[in-house]
Amino acid sequence: MQRQRISSGAPWEPRVGYSRAVRVGRQVFVAGTTAIGADGQVVGKGDPYRQTVEALRIVERALETAGARLEDVVRTRLFVTDIRRWEEYGRAHGERFGSIRPASTMVEVRGLVHPDLLVEVEVDAVIGPRTRAHPRAARPVRPRRPPHDGPGARKAFSSRRRSG
Repeated sequence: MQRQRISSGAPWEPRVGYSRAVRVGRQVFVAGTTAIGADGQVVGKGDPYRQTVEALRIVERALETAGARLEDVVRTRLFVTDIRRWEEYGRAHGERFGSIRPASTMVEVRGLVHPDLLVEVEVDAVIGPRTRAHPRAARPVRPRRPPHDGPGARKAFSSRRRSG
């Protein structure tokens, strides 16, 4: 199966040996993502909510580059430096994933790679089927017809459908 690596362009990716995201088949794995802006500075210093929002914005960009969307996310992990502020991290997470509701874990860690970073987010996604008219709509499941065994087969199927 083909492996697609997505880079954010950060200089430490090749030095440390990782990719922002990796897609294999329909699965996309986004590496731990923090609130580091394009200028290399921490976004939202001291603000767990703002840092989570920024990290999720970067995650969403990586997913889109891999051909996925937030709706495809099945698992999130938040590594936080102060679990007492869980509601602030959770509010940002809920704003993006409230209707998607992936499996999620929030774990307190002793520290991240920069002392001003408060949260690191990992995401796993499985790219679902797309339809042209309504890309987010699930296709309805139609009942299967029994094999045609003679003149009464259609009538028997019809009466089973009405009674069930």
